Amino acid sequence: MFKHIIQALVIASVGWSSTVAAAPPEKSASTPGLSTPESIQAWKKQHRNWGRWGAEDQLGAANLISPAKRREAAKLVREGVSVSLAHTLETHKAPDVPSPLVHEMIEHGEAPTSTYAADRLDLGYHGWSHTHLDALCHVFDEGKTYNGHAQGKVDSKGCSVLSVHAMRDGLVTRGVFIDMAAFKGLPYLEPGTPIHASDLEAWERKTKVKVTSGDAVIVRTGRWARRAAVGPWDVSAHSPGLHASSVEWFAARGVAVVATDVGLDVMPSGVEAYVMPVHLLLISSLGVHVIDNADLEALAKASAARGRYDFLLSVAPLAVEGGTGSPVNPIATF
Repeated sequence: MFKHIIQALVIASVGWSSTVAAAPPEKSASTPGLSTPESIQAWKKQHRNWGRWGAEDQLGAANLISPAKRREAAKLVREGVSVSLAHTLETHKAPDVPSPLVHEMIEHGEAPTSTYAADRLDLGYHGWSHTHLDALCHVFDEGKTYNGHAQGKVDSKGCSVLSVHAMRDGLVTRGVFIDMAAFKGLPYLEPGTPIHASDLEAWERKTKVKVTSGDAVIVRTGRWARRAAVGPWDVSAHSPGLHASSVEWFAARGVAVVATDVGLDVMPSGVEAYVMPVHLLLISSLGVHVIDNADLEALAKASAARGRYDFLLSVAPLAVEGGTGSPVNPIATF
């Protein structure tokens, strides 16, 4: 009998503080949007999706993935070639792996009486190590989750609303791959490099690929390529990633899912008083599902070889009642 124990980490509201600091620096003409606490506070109040799909909504921006959208995405399968976007689960501690997978064999072939093999998995999957999907109950903002639910609805028993169980039918849609490292002519982006909305717009203009409503956007920084070249580092403190300004771009296009090969946000964020503003705005304000720590190296090769940036994306999280997320193995099919 196989046992899979997934230990979910619920992010406390203090870790996602949206407190406005006193006397923040003035925004210069060259500073991109959503760079100050005031601009973020104003933006989320004006643009958040709370109530857009009703008070009882559990899906958030996944509502944009309609049956018609899935049928259109399925037409992108021309070769039948699939590519995994999951990083192999790390089993040893490292600067970027504080909570490795514990893989225990329960039954194995070395025991003469064994008639089968079985194992047990113990995994704290949130953080900067393992490929996982964040549920909409994962992030709190000023005591609320997405759609205005009190954060108290996430208690010691799990999420009574917005849990990953709502995603048990999977996320199946058009995936759009943005290899930002390659776009900038680099094997990988260095830690601390932000990806702004202007970078995403420039990529669209050059490739002539239009991101549309209900799409899943997958952004490569080259994190795993850098790790292979120079070794692991503390990604939680210093990482390339999305700047808060990118949220305006995702919202304008109606993106349903955002995946990166890091923890989504550039670290440090560059926005005073906000540790991870992209997580906060995408999940809590817009109801966008987020995939962290995807391994996009194989996808980069497959995309470049074909000169294609879109494909069918399939994501199937574990059906965990009350779960704040799930390890996932996203699949791109060309």
